This record gives sequence, structure tokens and C-alpha cells, in this order.
Amino acid sequence: METKTEILVVGTNEPIRATVLRLLNANESWNATGVAGVDEAIAACQTHHYTVLLIGAGLTDTEEADLTERALAIDPSIHVIPHYGGGSGLLSAEIYLALAGGTKNQAQ
Repeated sequence: METKTEILVVGTNEPIRATVLRLLNANESWNATGVAGVDEAIAACQTHHYTVLLIGAGLTDTEEADLTERALAIDPSIHVIPHYGGGSGLLSAEIYLALAGGTKNQAQ
């Protein structure tokens, strides 16, 4: 059985977060989970290994920087990717690029 890539999606807008999760989970190789804020994301990272941390809209620049720093302190191998829209094709491309090693921690 293939191990799925674990993706944590952080975004304050619930309907957008739900759409992103639906799009990501349509890929049989990915397992996406969503949370609304920084503290929830950090708690999730402390109890589960995620390969990708996808930062969506709604967080301030300060919150994004804090989340990135704290997540990397927990797991330096996590890929931090900001995503603010642009369609499902762009979303998938951003994740595939990060997983292929083309990008690392874009939110820094």
C-alpha cells in the first residue's frame, strides 16, 4: 500500500479551506487536513508528521512568519508553501514542485 503525502492546510476562511481540502484529497496520493489558525497548526504539527504545510489566505504576514518558524523548528524537513488562489492546477503544481525539491519553504 502506497504511503500518502500528508498535507496540512492553514487558512481562516472555512469555505475556501474546504474547497482546497476537497481539491487536494481528490489526488489519491495525498491526504490533506485543514485548520484555521497558527496555534491549531502548531498543535497538529506536534502530533502528526506533515510533508507539506500549505498556508492559505487570511493569516497576517506576522502570523505566516511565526507559523513558518515554529513549524520548521518542529520539523525542518517540512515544505512550507504559501497559496492564495489561482485554481486547482496551480495548487497541484505548487505541491508537486515542492515535493520534487524545486522549492523549499517559500513563506520565509
